[in-house]
Amino acid sequence: MTNNDSNDDESPNDGFAREPRADKVAVVEEIGEKLSEAGAIFVSEYRGVTVSQMAELRGALREAGAQHKIYKNTLAGFAVRNAGLDQLVELLTGPVALTFAGDDTVAGAKALADAARRNPLVVLKGGILDGALLSPDDLRALASLPTRDELLARLAGGLQAPLVKTAGLLQALPRNLAYGLSALIEQRAAA
Repeated sequence: MTNNDSNDDESPNDGFAREPRADKVAVVEEIGEKLSEAGAIFVSEYRGVTVSQMAELRGALREAGAQHKIYKNTLAGFAVRNAGLDQLVELLTGPVALTFAGDDTVAGAKALADAARRNPLVVLKGGILDGALLSPDDLRALASLPTRDELLARLAGGLQAPLVKTAGLLQALPRNLAYGLSALIEQRAAA
């Protein structure tokens, strides 16, 4: 997807000396709001990605509770600095998109990493999680963890297994007692 309107060719460090124009302030505020609400922010390069591939990526991320947006690098740089996330500025070069992960940051990382694995034109550049800068390898490692839903399912299964076993044992006691009494009665009747 070649979209010259989405990103500036200049380095984000070059344009931060001056404030954004009044018509761009709303975009900077929108980015800042998304930065403050996100559990994690991931940066990926999309050079050469088609519109349909980008729509597919956005759909997969939406299902994972994440949002994938393209902004001008200079505007994203202003918002990132205003949010105190200066570490992200170095990643805002070239045609990049921001992925804002919701509560389940692992699900967002997993969806983005899967898209990058399926489409080599989507390149993971890194991100930030709880104030810590993530390298592309860190992002892949985060994506390899089980999601929140998977962990909850494992926990429920772990809690359920002993209860099912206990219930089976408790049902076996009266059943075995009944069999034992029945055998005793038959033995007495035969004698």
